[in-house]
Amino acid sequence: MKVIGINGSPRKKWNTATLLEKALEGAASQGAEVELVHLYDLTFKGCISCFACKIINGPSYGKCAVMDGLAPLLDRIPDTDAVILGSPIYFGVVTGEMRSFMERLFFPYMTYTDPPGSLFPRKISTGFIYTLGATEEMARERGYGHHIELNEMVLTTIFGSSESLMSYDTCQFEDYSRVYAPRFDPAKKAQVRADIFPIDCQKAFDMGKRFAERRKQGPFLTLE
Repeated sequence: MKVIGINGSPRKKWNTATLLEKALEGAASQGAEVELVHLYDLTFKGCISCFACKIINGPSYGKCAVMDGLAPLLDRIPDTDAVILGSPIYFGVVTGEMRSFMERLFFPYMTYTDPPGSLFPRKISTGFIYTLGATEEMARERGYGHHIELNEMVLTTIFGSSESLMSYDTCQFEDYSRVYAPRFDPAKKAQVRADIFPIDCQKAFDMGKRFAERRKQGPFLTLE
């Protein structure tokens, strides 16, 4: 049993990475082999619209043909039992690296049918962990939910299931006194990190544990 976490944050030891690590700890508690990949360590670009993955009977049908730093990771995904993505929200959407990864992961499997189908060989669990400096109210007012719902819909279409975890009002900085950010109340941020972030960490742990338990309950289902 293998679970991969994909970190779309440029930081390896902050909010997003911490939550992904907790999710993987949850999976490992059920005997899963876990791996955390930092996208910012890899050299790659988004989809280049070569359409090699769409050529019927072509050597790359259903598979990204671009050979770069992302290729080994994409090759491991079909043998994975669960995938958990993680990204901070920048200007209402995931980071550029995460978006580029999603293009390369999703497009080869998505079929041009009505409704869209999937070439992924089986159903696996997927999750998406988002971290936001914004509060839940601010995120709702700005319409961030549409982006989250769209990602969840695509993940479900391709892999069979998906769920999302939102961690709101996170600390952007370790020391707010060193940056010009008057809109934030450092004391309130510290309180949220002390009281709420541990709850989000437990939710992430439970997600990973749940995914691993689901896999232990039976074999993979083949997508039709």
